[in-house]
Amino acid sequence: MKPNRMIVLQLTCRGLINSQLHGHLKIPRAMQNMARPSSDLAAFRKTFSNAKNIAILTGAGVSAESGVPTFRGAGGYWRKWEAQQLATPEAFSRNPSRVWEFYHYRREVMLTKDPNPAHLAITECEERLIKQGRNVTVITQNIDELHRRAGSKNILELHGSLFKTRCMSCGHEAANYHSPICGALKGKGAPDPDTEDAQIPVQQLPRCEQKGCHGLLRPAVVWFGETLDSDILSRAEEVLDSCDLCLVVGTSSVVYPAAMFAPQVAARGVPVAEFNMEDTPATMRFKFHFHGPCGTTLPPALERHETEPK
Repeated sequence: MKPNRMIVLQLTCRGLINSQLHGHLKIPRAMQNMARPSSDLAAFRKTFSNAKNIAILTGAGVSAESGVPTFRGAGGYWRKWEAQQLATPEAFSRNPSRVWEFYHYRREVMLTKDPNPAHLAITECEERLIKQGRNVTVITQNIDELHRRAGSKNILELHGSLFKTRCMSCGHEAANYHSPICGALKGKGAPDPDTEDAQIPVQQLPRCEQKGCHGLLRPAVVWFGETLDSDILSRAEEVLDSCDLCLVVGTSSVVYPAAMFAPQVAARGVPVAEFNMEDTPATMRFKFHFHGPCGTTLPPALERHETEPK
């Protein structure tokens, strides 16, 4: 097994890049004097026109352009808490009412948002290329289902979905688009820092509807410190091992194991193109970097190439 792949497979728990892991992404001394990645769109387009298996890694930056709160960086709080303080098994065990308020708020916000031009460009590209016998796979860290709503079909959701629940008792997982998800959460979840916790009794929080169960439901998302779904992770690894072009769109490259994916692909000589508002710890490892909003930079990069059949 390749050393880089072993690193990724060993790091199956979601978390922020710590100093030890950051070392894997630091620019080697020999690379520090290299030119920056190219921003030549024509050169990227030529590479794109020849690619048969395209992997597209997406992160919070794509959703942010639809007005979705990212809970990252300055102002990235819900009430008094950062996401990392709420999106953990321990937080849910201590205060399931508060955590459900947080996720109820996020679910309700998402019902008011729409896919943006970046999501739509990816969908159009997938639909067009599949007719040519070419593959496009979206590997997303996002839990908002905007790729799905945009029409993408070939999606791997690394961190689960806001609109799925899992029973803490029987383990049953199901899609859930109820608004509100339960009566006790109606009107709750306001993000203002002065808002008091609703302190909803656990018996009134979302409950399993499987016959004879009635167990407490939790969001079917991967919380910090939890292991990613092994089947989804394996499928993602297969896609990345076989791709001949990789796009990194709107991701900060600081949440692992996803942060290791694109550098791993670049290490085997596959072109990687980064579309982001800023440089990331991995930028200098990539062949291309396009600075700016993904909804502006991605559509012209993925539109029909002159060599494609009409």
